[in-house]
Amino acid sequence: MTESKRTPLYETHCRLGARMVDFAGFAMPVQYTSILEEHAAVRERAGLFDVSHMGQIYLSGSGAVAAAERLVSCPVASLGQGAVRYGLLCNETGGVVDDVTVYRLANQALFLCVNAANTEKDYRWMLAHAGEGVQVEDRSPRLGLLALQGPASQAILERACGLALRELKRFRFIEGAFEGTRTLISRTGYTGSDGFEVYVESETTLRLWEALLRAGEPFGLQPCGLGARDTLRLEAALPLYGHELDDTTSPLEARLDRFVKLAQGGFIGAQAIAKRKAQGHPRLLVGFTLEERGIARAGHVLAHGGKAVGVVTSGAPSPSLGISIGLGYVPPSLASVGTQLFVVIRERNIAARVVETPFVKAPGPRRS
Repeated sequence: MTESKRTPLYETHCRLGARMVDFAGFAMPVQYTSILEEHAAVRERAGLFDVSHMGQIYLSGSGAVAAAERLVSCPVASLGQGAVRYGLLCNETGGVVDDVTVYRLANQALFLCVNAANTEKDYRWMLAHAGEGVQVEDRSPRLGLLALQGPASQAILERACGLALRELKRFRFIEGAFEGTRTLISRTGYTGSDGFEVYVESETTLRLWEALLRAGEPFGLQPCGLGARDTLRLEAALPLYGHELDDTTSPLEARLDRFVKLAQGGFIGAQAIAKRKAQGHPRLLVGFTLEERGIARAGHVLAHGGKAVGVVTSGAPSPSLGISIGLGYVPPSLASVGTQLFVVIRERNIAARVVETPFVKAPGPRRS
């Protein structure tokens, strides 16, 4: 059995009493206190996540932008320096290799933040398809990544790092320094709340973690684990690779049309995605709420009219709403808001209804 990898904060998580699990090959904290408490901290105050297991792959050289345009579904050439954009790596059949965020560092320098479980796969995919004039470098082992999320996150980060962040807009980043080491701070996240992600050298990660906890103490900042991260992203209806997305799923089936530059084409998989769209997708991703007691889980059958029509991809009780919510794939004819479905849980049909997503829309960045 292969031993799990460790982030720079492994010993710290253990010292804080976190319950550790294997996730994407890493030993990661699933919770420190309770998922409900940590979830509430992010929605009401602030939460701090160790996400150093995520991958960072850099593209540089005269062909870097052209390579990114070929690799990623979103426009890259129009991405200004200091901007971030969400996109997808797609394969030749129109499925999703991974979903990524693209950072424009300079005229011919970018990096892609990729899912931990896919880092090696993505790196090899980029090497194979990047083309000439570009250097592809996996810097993941050299970097730590912290996610500070919640309405108090700006004030905490400003206090800890001595930066003014009021003017930093969503999906923008700045480069700075913490204790003499380079940092990159982006106003991004995976919780549906306002927040930041901070990239720092691996050996500096612990000092930054401790500085943020000290600065955040007056604001009620809490360390948070993967459990709360999952319920938060589900409330925001954000896809999770391996659940809503995989190598066979079209991004259009997953309702990610706005991140796919089909009109321009040119990226790997564009023609296949367009063809699949023209033929008509057999399924679409929907959000639903349960109308009876029960918890929908990934893999549960979705039924309608006494027949199985789809499958749940993610589900959990929503701490913010006090009801059970979920995401799943159903035929387009059953994807309209208000459609009655049933989730089959332990051979019982539990009533559910298709609803608008996101389930919870948290306030954006504060401007005062």
